[in-house]
Amino acid sequence: MRIRLQDGLPYVSTKVTYQGQSLWLENALLDTGSAGVIVATDQALTIGLLYEPDDVVHRIHGVGGAEFVYAKRVDELSVGELHVHDFEIEVGAMDYGFEIDGIIGMSFLIQVGAVIDLVQLEVRLSA
Repeated sequence: MRIRLQDGLPYVSTKVTYQGQSLWLENALLDTGSAGVIVATDQALTIGLLYEPDDVVHRIHGVGGAEFVYAKRVDELSVGELHVHDFEIEVGAMDYGFEIDGIIGMSFLIQVGAVIDLVQLEVRLSA
């Protein structure tokens, strides 16, 4: 999967599948400084990833401050040829002052064994 640089930050396209419905996130930040995967609430709602009373709520911290997110298990998460099934993501407002649909963090990257090649600007499976 090609990495697209925008304002010096690496973005990838990501597919989230939940209960048979798929969502494409065109502006997902590839972030090795993030522990998990976060999807913007407004995007998540389009495929029924709604907050339910039994969902676990976390407070996460980052460079932009702190926010509350809720955890959901999705059927599949994929970035190009990299994909996982039955995977936990977090859903939150992601109001960071720039356009972003999601964050692809270390939980996904480690599970799939991703190689981030900054010379070729791609993320792929290890050889």
